[in-house]
Amino acid sequence: MKIITQFILMVFAVLSVNLHAQQTPADPQRKTISIQGATAHIGNGQQIENAVIVFENGKITYVGTDQSEVKGEIIKAERKHVYPGFIAPNSTLGLVEVDAVRASDDKSELGKMLPHVRSIIAYNTESKIVESMRPNGVLMGQITPRGGRISGTSSIVQFDAWNWEDAILKENDGLHVNWPSGFTRSGNWYDPDRPYKQNKEYQKEVNDLVTYFKNAKVYKETSQEIDIAKRAMQGVFNGEKNIFIHANGEKEIRDVISFKKEFGFENLTIVGGYQAHYLAEELKDAAISVLIQRVHSVPNFEDDAYDLPYKLPKLLNEAGVLVALEGSGDMERQNSRNLPFYAGTAVAYGLDKDEALKMVTLNTAKILGIADQVGSLEVGKDATLFISEGDALEMRGNRLTKAFIQGRDISLETHQTELYHRYSEKYEKE
Repeated sequence: MKIITQFILMVFAVLSVNLHAQQTPADPQRKTISIQGATAHIGNGQQIENAVIVFENGKITYVGTDQSEVKGEIIKAERKHVYPGFIAPNSTLGLVEVDAVRASDDKSELGKMLPHVRSIIAYNTESKIVESMRPNGVLMGQITPRGGRISGTSSIVQFDAWNWEDAILKENDGLHVNWPSGFTRSGNWYDPDRPYKQNKEYQKEVNDLVTYFKNAKVYKETSQEIDIAKRAMQGVFNGEKNIFIHANGEKEIRDVISFKKEFGFENLTIVGGYQAHYLAEELKDAAISVLIQRVHSVPNFEDDAYDLPYKLPKLLNEAGVLVALEGSGDMERQNSRNLPFYAGTAVAYGLDKDEALKMVTLNTAKILGIADQVGSLEVGKDATLFISEGDALEMRGNRLTKAFIQGRDISLETHQTELYHRYSEKYEKE
């Protein structure tokens, strides 16, 4: 009897999950759509008042003010705002559903040097967490593995698909490397006063990583020798694949700059970059971009300015470094929906609003190598965009009324919005 009861409970659990599965992906765009009267935030630093935006077959065909271009289905959007879809880089969205359930956690593999690990094959398009990004305008993401010295290869997806093959915008876009740290912290992770200790193995760890790259660079595949890890790294040497190096300290970032020069990588990005402002000129000269760590963070060191995480985007942007925002860290998947508000916080601490918008749209697209497809409202690009009632970088203004991915009119309903409507109605009746 106990076994039967447990089986029945399992069936109900599965049914309850299915009842709250992700919204069905939208049908392909079949008719021309025009958005009329909104303020268009292009994403490249420009704004157009009383704009007309036309898209058909999933592509933008007109952006401007000529009202004669309006055709097809018309969406009246006076006093509203249109933005390109926001992009969440360096994200584990779709790789973990419930942190406490090991079977739903597929963000990392065992091992140290894992360039052949491809995050995309573990990406879950049915994730409730991925679905919850869309009401805040986060419509795309770079799905990135974790762990090891070389974590593996990321891919870029849009958040409205039946399966990972349909979701792909750019497959195997970049290799992710966790640079050795010059310092370690002892004690419990939740203790803010735990001390830093010098990593005496730092130089050896760097040398081992450099040696691994050197061996991979000279690797020649033969019928007698096939190394899938080294084969997966060839794209970073010929420029087909970006390389993302996760590093935060000044010394580590300086060593990464030397590393780029030694190997001549075409596209290298620092991820994290907590002390990147100390080397801003060097980063600019070396053409290294930065995905800045989560803006909503506290300072790492007691002698840092209290607002350093908030103003770091402004400091690097003023120095001419190509900058975008990312949100990795504690509860990163749930917090990814706050990406536009990270940009808004940077504005509150001195960053120009148009520059902040670029850091979650066009700058991100440039760093990821997809600026020809998305990142701005320009003719020929994907019609991946949304309409907001107010300023989408501000919590009260970020209220989406419509969103489109490649021209498809996507649902903005999620488990959270269902609960919101449910309990709003409850209290309205009382």
